[in-house]
Amino acid sequence: MLNVSANRHYNGNKSVLFTQKIAQETRAFHQQIEGYSPTPLVSLPHLAAYLGVKAILIKDESKRFGLNAFKVLGGSYALGRVLAKHLNININEIDLKTVANKLKQPLVFTTATAGNHGTGVAWAAREMGQKAVVYMPKGSPQASVERIQGLGAECIVTDVNYDDTVRLANKTAEDNGWMLVQDTAWDGYEQIPTWISQGYMTMADEAIDQAENANEGLPTHVMLQAGVGAMAGGILGYLVDRLGSENIKTIIGEPSAADCIYRSGNKGEMVNVTGDLSSIMAGLACGEPNPITWPILRDSSHTFISAEDSITALGMRILGNPLQGDNCIVSGESGALSMGILYQLMTTESGKTEAKKMGLNKDAVVMIFSTEGDTNPIRYRRIVWEGCNI
Repeated sequence: MLNVSANRHYNGNKSVLFTQKIAQETRAFHQQIEGYSPTPLVSLPHLAAYLGVKAILIKDESKRFGLNAFKVLGGSYALGRVLAKHLNININEIDLKTVANKLKQPLVFTTATAGNHGTGVAWAAREMGQKAVVYMPKGSPQASVERIQGLGAECIVTDVNYDDTVRLANKTAEDNGWMLVQDTAWDGYEQIPTWISQGYMTMADEAIDQAENANEGLPTHVMLQAGVGAMAGGILGYLVDRLGSENIKTIIGEPSAADCIYRSGNKGEMVNVTGDLSSIMAGLACGEPNPITWPILRDSSHTFISAEDSITALGMRILGNPLQGDNCIVSGESGALSMGILYQLMTTESGKTEAKKMGLNKDAVVMIFSTEGDTNPIRYRRIVWEGCNI
């Protein structure tokens, strides 16, 4: 159920793109947005004792700006930077509520998404008085489509997979003179994806500040899930700069149906995965690594894991049905993977062997980023209530 691979290419190098200083700048931008507050860092002491680690700390992104997911951090920061560049002003001068007054007419932003990124772009565009057109891959749930439309954006479901939908969004943007705001990169398209990944560092900066003031202390292990690796790379770069690569062990997990980071980690260079990329983890079902964040994942991750869908379903049930005395956390299909992986590592014979190699023991403080809540409530209930894994 888990394929585990130690990173043979680890060297602990830092990234100049993802640093504590840049994270403070992105967080300052988010702090001026109406409704901003740090999302909770939740300790699960009873689960930690049950699994045999010192502490489990969950960063609960279901509380972010009322949007039930973290992605808005990247989308809003990127839109802010794009508008600042367009207007030739500093990002510090961007006020979401008044920036539209500086433009003769609204800009049109477009993106491809599995759900949460498009929601973030649609929300940020609405807040800034701009327009958004969002493309989604085939099989996207109607709930996600309606959520994006409810934010005032046009939402188009394609008949191709995620990576081909990205290409379609890019071509449409070029044909119409729209601004593409995509969370992956390719040759000639690097600046906006970099801003998006830098925006994600706000939640890491919050989490480490919160951990410093908590009884459990700073994490010894951080578990991050990956699609293209935009979030995982941004967070890891920040952690390496702030805490030092020698002080944390990082575990990267992704769905086995779209395990491009796992395969890339084994080879030491980017490997693409093709096909339908079918997984309940829609937000992670991406077959092509982000070249902006891939270097930090290669250099500073310790372990890569490919996991079946049943693992994230398990993580959803564990977080949503806690041991007595622990808090309940509603975590969606793309948010609960790390929890499911941790449970498998600590409770199965094959998992325990791998956990020992990783130093997951009674002294380990494990930090997990639950990146979304029940963004698809119907499917969430099917998985958590009815026991479905698909």
